[in-house]
This record gives sequence, C-alpha cells and structure tokens, in this order.
Amino acid sequence: MNNLTELFQYTFFQHALLGSLFASIACGIIGTYIVTRRLVFISGGITHASFGGIGIGLYTGISPLLTAAIFAVLSAFGVEWLSKRSDMREDSAIAVFWTFGMAVGIIFSFLAPGFTPDLSSFLFGNILTITQNDILLLGALGVALIVFFTIFLQPIVAIAFDREFARSQQMPVALFEYLLMMFIALTIVACLRMVGIVLAISLLTLPQMTANLFTHRFKRIIFLSIGIGYFSCIGGLLLSYQYQIPSGAAIIFVSILIYAASKLILLYRRKD
Repeated sequence: MNNLTELFQYTFFQHALLGSLFASIACGIIGTYIVTRRLVFISGGITHASFGGIGIGLYTGISPLLTAAIFAVLSAFGVEWLSKRSDMREDSAIAVFWTFGMAVGIIFSFLAPGFTPDLSSFLFGNILTITQNDILLLGALGVALIVFFTIFLQPIVAIAFDREFARSQQMPVALFEYLLMMFIALTIVACLRMVGIVLAISLLTLPQMTANLFTHRFKRIIFLSIGIGYFSCIGGLLLSYQYQIPSGAAIIFVSILIYAASKLILLYRRKD
C-alpha cells in the first residue's frame, strides 16, 4: 500500500494519469463514432499508415508526431476518397495505405542519420514517458472533440446510423465524414505515446464495445466509454508497475478483461 501511495507522488505517474484522462475522453468520443459506423478496419489502416509519417520525421529531423499526424490525416482522406470510387473496394483502399505507410516508415527510419532509432516506443508505446506537450496535445484534442460533438451531435448521429437518411435531409454528409476522419487520425496519433501503433486501435474500440453491451444510446456510449477507458488505463498502469510489463499492452489487457467480464455477467443474467 505504501508503495502505491509513493507511486502517485511521482511526476511521471501524475502525467500518466492526466494523459490517460484526456486520452479516454478523446477516444471515448471519436471511438463511439468508429464503432457505431463500423470503421474499425479503416481506423486500423490509418493507425498503421501513420508509421510512414514517423519514419519521415526521424529521417528529416522533424517531430515524428507532427509528421505522423500529417501522414495519418492525408491517409484518412485518401481512404475516404478511394472508398467512394466505384472502381475500388473499401478494403482494397485501406490495404493500399496500410502497406504503403508501413513500408515508407520502415525505409525512412533505417535511412535516418545516426544510430538506428528504437522503434519499439512508437510500435508499443509507453505512457510513463509522456511529456507535458503530449498532455497538452491530448487535452486540446479532447476539448476540440467535445465542442465539435456538442454542436453537431445530431448530424453526426444521423451519419453514424444511416448516412442515406442524413443525405436525404440535405446534411453535408461528405464534409462531416472528412472532418470525422481527420479527428480519427489525430486521435490515433495523439495516443501513440500511450499504447503505440500496434495497440492504438484497441483504445478506440474496446471501451466502446463494452459500453455497447449495456446501452445503445449514442450519448450514453460516449460517457460509459470514457469511464471504462480511464478505469482500464489506471488498471493497466498499476498492473504495469506491479509486474514490470509494458504499460500499453497492460492497458489493453485490462480493457479486454473488462469486456470479457461484462459479457459473462450479461450472459449469466440472461440465463437467470
């Protein structure tokens, strides 16, 4: 108990808790749209495509997160544009950017001057190394998402559940889809420090899937997802500290345990 009390006094752990809160808010909001709209595979493609930006950043000496954000947003727009074309299937468009981003990232990271960079931090993340700038980025993104979803919740919900109905109501569906894809890309990049490329998509889907077991209301899923996501982050951090395992993987492991436990509880109640 004393060890845990001391842990909360460390600055790096306080940063991790604050970063987890802002990440849970951002992922809870945009992740609800991803799960409702069934964009999990697209989001996975954007996640891996962002690795191309990281490689370019390491090669040019520019901040890898900045180049990853630019690369991810452009990839998101590219997937959205190609998937709307009649001569290309959506899964093919995703595969193009997924593989292209990974290839570019690997090539440029190994061409980077100096020592070969340690890519594990970008692939698997480490929330205990996040800085004040990372926290500010997550906080600003969270505020932007709260404002955007508060103002435009009705058209977002309409597009998420039935885009053809939204189009019939003269809503600017294409504009909203591109804006939401941009937010998906930015949220993924903002969470790279926490869980890395390999696990980022889990943070955007597992809490929402768990919340969806208990409610189908869009707003309620958002609020539940934020709570479940933050609880998973805290649990993962404590598990990581206790057993000296990577924090990103621990967070996702706890998220899966919460989902499995929720599923089992609901199944048990239905039997009764």
